[in-house]
Amino acid sequence: MKIELAENYGFCFGVKRAIKIAEENKNSATYGPLIHNSKEISRLEKDFKVGLIEDYKTFKSGDKAVIRTHGIPKNELAELYTNNIDVVDATCPYVTKPQQICQDMSEAGYNIIIFGDEVHPEIKGVKSYATHGAIVVSSPKDLENVKLGEKIALVAQTTRKVEDYMEVANYLIPRCKEVRVFNTICNATFENQEAIRKISAKADIMIVIGGKNSSNTKQLFSISKDNCFDSYHIEDENDLDYAWFKDKSFCGISAGASTPDWIIKNVLDSIKKNVNE
Repeated sequence: MKIELAENYGFCFGVKRAIKIAEENKNSATYGPLIHNSKEISRLEKDFKVGLIEDYKTFKSGDKAVIRTHGIPKNELAELYTNNIDVVDATCPYVTKPQQICQDMSEAGYNIIIFGDEVHPEIKGVKSYATHGAIVVSSPKDLENVKLGEKIALVAQTTRKVEDYMEVANYLIPRCKEVRVFNTICNATFENQEAIRKISAKADIMIVIGGKNSSNTKQLFSISKDNCFDSYHIEDENDLDYAWFKDKSFCGISAGASTPDWIIKNVLDSIKKNVNE
């Protein structure tokens, strides 16, 4: 069986940066999971004594708090500083971009609409920067009963599919006097999605590696499933079922932006070892 990796996959710039920051700040704690990969978080705790705190109020004066790649709500960040916490900000620069856009455009009198998942930590943080509030939508349908203002600023969760984002933009443009559409989907998302689109079109089995709660991995899996029915989302080699590979001749592999190389290597090695090539 042929095994091929997508042209682009795995750790993005923001995740690499955050991991490096965490490794350089031993004996600290991240506020919320640094990235959406439990195995990598366990490695940081074991090898670098970087713990995990879910409630920011738990930090005490003098503690070191590493801010997760997804960012946190503006008021919580301010409170950490006020309480004399040593804040190390590992928020991805691609996430701080929509945060700033929401603040600036809200203060300029635009109604803010955010395309994304309202319960995702990135969106909770981004929404908090809209001084006069924001609406979060997951599709144009969510806008059908919304009274739209004349001036709209639209941003997207950094890991969303561009095609889905354009559907929201295309719904708004003919209905509002002014619509400012900001491209806040990160480059790695574009590249990884395009790469999996290409490889899944020719594979007869696809393995997509990443955390079950990773938004960008879910998007990759969705694209893969559209092209290749036998697509599987796994977290690591322990999730593999070798019966999947029966009578398959081409296995494509991709991984989410929070998936470290060592997990990808373990999956590759396990497939090679247990499936006749």
